[in-house]
Amino acid sequence: MNYGKSVELYLADGSAEGLVIAELANWNGKAIKINRADVATCEREDFQGAGVYFLFCEGEDGAEGLYVGEAENVRERLRQHIRDAKSGKEPYYWNFAVCFFGRDLNKTLIRYLEHRFNEIVGACGRCKPLTKKTYSNTVMKEWQRAAMEEFIENASILMNALGYRVLVPKPQPTDTTEYFFCKASGADAKGFATNAGFLVLKGSRTSEKTVASFERHGGAYFQLRGELEANGTIKKHVFTRDYEFRSPSAASSVLSGRVSNGLIDWLSSTGRTLRENMEG
Repeated sequence: MNYGKSVELYLADGSAEGLVIAELANWNGKAIKINRADVATCEREDFQGAGVYFLFCEGEDGAEGLYVGEAENVRERLRQHIRDAKSGKEPYYWNFAVCFFGRDLNKTLIRYLEHRFNEIVGACGRCKPLTKKTYSNTVMKEWQRAAMEEFIENASILMNALGYRVLVPKPQPTDTTEYFFCKASGADAKGFATNAGFLVLKGSRTSEKTVASFERHGGAYFQLRGELEANGTIKKHVFTRDYEFRSPSAASSVLSGRVSNGLIDWLSSTGRTLRENMEG
């Protein structure tokens, strides 16, 4: 049985774009989201503790990536990442980090967390794991392992509450999943609605071109299509992996290369629109 959770977000700078502290009721852990530009000047004591951190960045091939690391002093480790980038030792660039801290974390425990989080990122498949090596054979007591698995569960809740679904598995179709199809403007795609939007399946084909009005007025959808082509999600007009969009219209617009209403352009096998299906 799932129970309700209470999450507290504190905007330390008075803005969601700045330093954010996230805490979960009845848990001694916390998350700190910090921008790269603020790392050098942040003197918070809780930012200098032992923990694990996530760097949201791009890999060498331009794909969206996530670097998972651990440190006994997270602030100093992030500063080292920045120094390494300036000297050319890091092949990727990150704009912000989400860091997790907890009472009584030590080197053994954070190494375990780093390895497990990296496994989860890879299994969820929402972005490319960039961590090259982790400690996979950390020696721990049984109760410590159980405590760290609970830490992972709570940290995943906070990560999702902050708006990043990197630790949430992609939705998988079931025997009762209803598929919808988009053939607008030469696209030939298949997908299904999810709690977070709409998932387009691997092998779906986009239009070969984008219309001029989409390039002028498509905004975020036009930009997203370019990003998916740049990071390899779309190659030669074909989706190379499943991809979950934030809305049906985002999915159909990217696919068709024009501004599209996904509630109309996604059709069931019987010809019903997604809107008709939602209305019952």
